[in-house]
Amino acid sequence: MKILEVTRVTPFSDSPNSPSKFSLPLTFYDIFWFKLPPVERLFFYQLDDLTPAHFNSEILPKLKQSLSLTLLHYLPLAGNLKWPSESPKPIILYTPNDGVSLTVAESNADFNRLSGNGIFEAVELHPLTPELISCDDSASTIALQITLFPNKGFCIGITAHHAVLDGKTTTLFFKSWAYICKQGNTESIPLPPELTPFFDRSVIKDPNGLDILYLNQWLAKLGSDSNSNNRKSLKVLQNKGEAPNLVRATVEISREDLKRLRERVLSHFSDSAKELHLSTFVLTLAYLTTCIIKARGGDGDRVVGAGFTIDCRPRVNPPVPENYFGNCNTVTGQVMKARDLFDENGFVLAVEKVSDMVKETLAKGVLEGVENKLAFILGFSDEMMKSIQAISVAGSPRFEVYGCDFGWGKPLKVAIVSIDKNEAISMAESRDGSRGVEVGLALKKHDMYNFSSLFLREV
Repeated sequence: MKILEVTRVTPFSDSPNSPSKFSLPLTFYDIFWFKLPPVERLFFYQLDDLTPAHFNSEILPKLKQSLSLTLLHYLPLAGNLKWPSESPKPIILYTPNDGVSLTVAESNADFNRLSGNGIFEAVELHPLTPELISCDDSASTIALQITLFPNKGFCIGITAHHAVLDGKTTTLFFKSWAYICKQGNTESIPLPPELTPFFDRSVIKDPNGLDILYLNQWLAKLGSDSNSNNRKSLKVLQNKGEAPNLVRATVEISREDLKRLRERVLSHFSDSAKELHLSTFVLTLAYLTTCIIKARGGDGDRVVGAGFTIDCRPRVNPPVPENYFGNCNTVTGQVMKARDLFDENGFVLAVEKVSDMVKETLAKGVLEGVENKLAFILGFSDEMMKSIQAISVAGSPRFEVYGCDFGWGKPLKVAIVSIDKNEAISMAESRDGSRGVEVGLALKKHDMYNFSSLFLREV
């Protein structure tokens, strides 16, 4: 890896009415993720004849110019997270000359391996992800990196502050950038309505003061940490994952595989199966969880946790616009014993568990019990977390990340790098549009080879 340039891209406008200042308060949805480590994504684009000269004269200038134009629509991403002394909670603040950190690099790593589905060391992707800048007084909202692979293509990495934007908003921004770049970087071309961010925070209803409740819970947690000297610090927590010991791989569950998995559940439950929520997501998470638990083997009495986030935008009353900028989600989870998933009916049990999570959330409402969720998560000590095999989900097939075409074709591969630090799996739609699911994994090498021998063997 060779760093060619580190620069700052600011929102560009020829208009004399260019914005001078823009701020947004954090909602309780945002503060839930206040200190959690950022999310790292990579988008690989294949261009077999891409020379450094062509990259520097054509590709890079178009990406920079279109990014500058896109930031006009996404001013919070050009700003920073701040905590004014007179404010009870942090805000997102853009002021003139703020911009996004952009790193430009060149790599001689194996592009085909890193963008493929095969097994490789997880840390090999880390040089492609930019570092999010954060300190006590300020935190960047995003950081970007564009890496050239000569005669192979390029990769765009984005690291996103989770208190500022969720996966849906990150994807919205990325699609907007791609749209403007593909349209020819013309300032006069507006974003289509579905890509235009919605900033009005009044649509988020918080009658019980969850924002301050969550913030106080974070501050109490940080205050109990002897290493924390500034409770109001905006520095994000460091990931404590074990990426050096992990390998990555990508697997795909086809539409036909999903059909067979659904039939397998239906044949087990007969008439009572109609009470189950057998969506693509439920089947995928249940099946992957079963395979991962079996792949590790070992102590059957260990606790296994499965969890995921649920988009609240369409599920609150009144609904929040799909293009709402920021976090608008909640988390849910279940625990079980590993041995329950070891036998031949383990998958069926996992389906029941995940189905129950979805059905209960939809039946009771996505905000049911929300005031207790952060305190529950923060109550786990590091020792407790090490004793639990937790499997969570990053991304979603509904984000349609493979639609991010900057003008040189859709991505060859989209990967969420940060799953190698928190035992998550990633989900995306199948690249070929076949309505299957692409799943990213980061496991210990022994577990990964065991997983590969189990995956889809009985489907």
